[in-house]
Order: sequence, then structure tokens, then C-alpha cells
Amino acid sequence: MQAQRVVLATGNPGKLRQFSELLGMSGLELVRQSDFGIEPPAETGSTFLENSLIKARNAARRTGLPAIADDSGLEVDALGGRPGLYSARYAGEGASDEQNLRKMLLELENVPATRRTARFRCVLAVARAGKTLATFEGVVEGTILRELRGGNGFGYDPIFIPRGDTRTAAEMPTDERNERSHRGQASREFLAQLAARMRG
Repeated sequence: MQAQRVVLATGNPGKLRQFSELLGMSGLELVRQSDFGIEPPAETGSTFLENSLIKARNAARRTGLPAIADDSGLEVDALGGRPGLYSARYAGEGASDEQNLRKMLLELENVPATRRTARFRCVLAVARAGKTLATFEGVVEGTILRELRGGNGFGYDPIFIPRGDTRTAAEMPTDERNERSHRGQASREFLAQLAARMRG
């Protein structure tokens, strides 16, 4: 049986790697939208849901294939929920992970440990022919450290400790981090629905 080709609507290499790990055993063949010469659309939504829909619908419409896209980020309570939608460009357009991390640590420099609560949030959208098929959400609560720890993961993983743990997301083995992550949660919901449809 031939694998179902699905376009992954992201240009983020960290997300591409993680989704390949999360969905690698699903029987889906993930294809990057860049392989079709598709540039990411403007993320003009005001929520993670709206932006994930924009990206998934665009990739599905442009390729004629089913497409999945996520919009995700870190919400820090002491910063009023920032960086949120702007997590990837917190320190400015084209900012590196290191620049984003340094800016956050500076902004939280005088915030006590009891107020450093935060969460990773992911909304995953699935579209075909430009129309939405389903959406899924994953959330992981935790706290923000005062320094970077760990060399695994990407983005804000080196400063985020999931609730109930003492390690940052970047200190966890890849399999465990994927299992517990916000993208892992959303991906499992997606795969469960996919399996149910195949059984039906």
C-alpha cells in the first residue's frame, strides 16, 4: 500500500525534524512545502488557530495534496502572554534562537521564581483542497529558568522546565521530549483520528 503524501507547511527546520519524528511511523510520507517551491504565506491571524489554518490551507491549495501546519509558541504569564504568536521573532524578524532566548532572560531578570510560569501551546491544522479538515491542540505547562540548560531541542527548550520535572525540555532525550511536548500532544490527537478514519 502506497504511503499517503502530506505536505508539511513549515519552513522551520526544527519543526520539520520534530514532525518527522512524531509522524514517521504513521504511514504518511511528509513532503516539505519548499519542495514545491512554496513560500510561507503571511501569518496575519490573531491566534495560533488562525495562523495554522492560513498555512495549511495555502499549502493544500497550492499542491493539491493534504497539508498539515502548526502554529505554536511560548506564553509567559509575567509578560502578559508574550511572546505568544511572535515567539519565533521575539527579538525581531529573522532573530536566532539565541537572540530570542537572551531577550527573554533579560526581560524576566527581576521576576521571582513564583511568577515565572509559562506554557507551550500548539495548534495543528489539517487541510485539503484549501479547506479545513480538522484542528488539534496541545499545551504543556511549566516554568522559565534563569539560564540555559541542555543541548537538545530548539527554540525555548533550554529555558523551559515542564511541570513536574526538574529538567529543561532541552535536557530530555528526544523520544521523551516528543512524547511530552505540545506538538506531541497535538500530533497524537491527529494520528488517533487518522487511525479511526482508516478503521471506519
